[in-house]
Amino acid sequence: MTTTHTRPVPFADAETADRLPIRRRVGLALREHRVFFGAVAAVMLHIADDNFFQPADGVSPADHLVSGLVPLGAIALGAWAYPRVRDGARAVIALAIALTGLVVGLVESGSHVVQGGGPTGDDFTGFLAAVAGLVLLGLSGRLLWRSRRTDGSRTRRYTRRVVIAVIAALLLGELVFPFAVGYITTHISRSEVPAPDLGADHLDVTLTTSDGLHLEGWYVPSSNGAAVIVFPGRKTPQVHARLLARHGYGVLLFDRRGEGESDGDSNMFGWGGERDIHAAVEFLKDRPDVDPGRIGGIGFSVGGELMLEAAAGNPDIAAVVSEGAGTRTIKEQMVEYDGSTLLRGFHSMVAQHAGLSLFSNESPPPSLVDVVPDIAPRPVFLIWAPNGGNLETMNPVYQRLIGTSASIWSMPDVSHIKGLQTHPDEYERRVVGFFDGALLDDATQSGQGE
Repeated sequence: MTTTHTRPVPFADAETADRLPIRRRVGLALREHRVFFGAVAAVMLHIADDNFFQPADGVSPADHLVSGLVPLGAIALGAWAYPRVRDGARAVIALAIALTGLVVGLVESGSHVVQGGGPTGDDFTGFLAAVAGLVLLGLSGRLLWRSRRTDGSRTRRYTRRVVIAVIAALLLGELVFPFAVGYITTHISRSEVPAPDLGADHLDVTLTTSDGLHLEGWYVPSSNGAAVIVFPGRKTPQVHARLLARHGYGVLLFDRRGEGESDGDSNMFGWGGERDIHAAVEFLKDRPDVDPGRIGGIGFSVGGELMLEAAAGNPDIAAVVSEGAGTRTIKEQMVEYDGSTLLRGFHSMVAQHAGLSLFSNESPPPSLVDVVPDIAPRPVFLIWAPNGGNLETMNPVYQRLIGTSASIWSMPDVSHIKGLQTHPDEYERRVVGFFDGALLDDATQSGQGE
């Protein structure tokens, strides 16, 4: 006797499948495959569109080899395996690609709509990928239902299902979501360029980075021979720019790579962004109103981290104010967290770090723990809000590592990077006094910290 083995039938339970004619079973299987492969093709199309067909201005397809080919290869492998495995494994494959479609389809395209700019470029294939993700999500649910076990007691069956659901939820929350953060933070950017309100006349300027990107910004010329880079962006730092311009400083603020009107891919963690600050320094060194030895920088949040990194590698940055700096790498987090916290969250940190490495097409930046000592003996002023709602606990560590040339100001009643708005008079006295002592006086002024 010859036994014919057939695969489970799509869109029917096992008992119904056994009663269907073989021609009907084959037809249903082909329909399922068409739905699956059509949706997969839509997801892959957007990934290729985003990375290779319509990359950001200033970026070539060759810059996206890792972030493009690795996901495409992984999805292609899943699609190859799909018709060769059982329903439970098919459901997992469909779910993984569904989540990919929803993330890659909605993150960048959705952010453009939310910001009021409307869909452009690869946003259209992005929305198609999101629809495909929903289709695959439904297919995954159908497959999971069809593959459920019906043997044993009801209590045993439902206990098994609850355990599987809990494990799946943990995997999603502890590994999948942190990994997806790597995509989200490298594809969402602030596109708004506000109206200038700098309290002084300014020039529209374009900076050119060492990797060939053009960054758009504004420059208020100096009247005291010194200039300060106010970083990042042209919206939040305007209040600080007005403060410094009022005291005669040249002020340069600009859209960092991938944001506003500047070229490049965005990265909310700032990987690779120190090149933007180096380009700003080169611009100021060529300005006739600026003494090349009197260039400083002030950075906020990730801008504070980038300012510290840039100063460590660029001796032309004579003084740094860093407000609200945190961490960007696992090596920094290993110092930031205590043993129990590190043990509980290390796997999520690794997943997030892997996602950032994949989707940013950048090598991880050097740990600030390793590089900030190189800033000394140049003066550094660290400002942090211990209760500000954002992790800034590494600032005392950075101060200790830099040494005696670093001072620190703890602001326990201030929200993240809101020092100037909360204590305007004292902030002005301390920050302007720091730059006066570091950039205008012959000797560095001390006593800014507490």
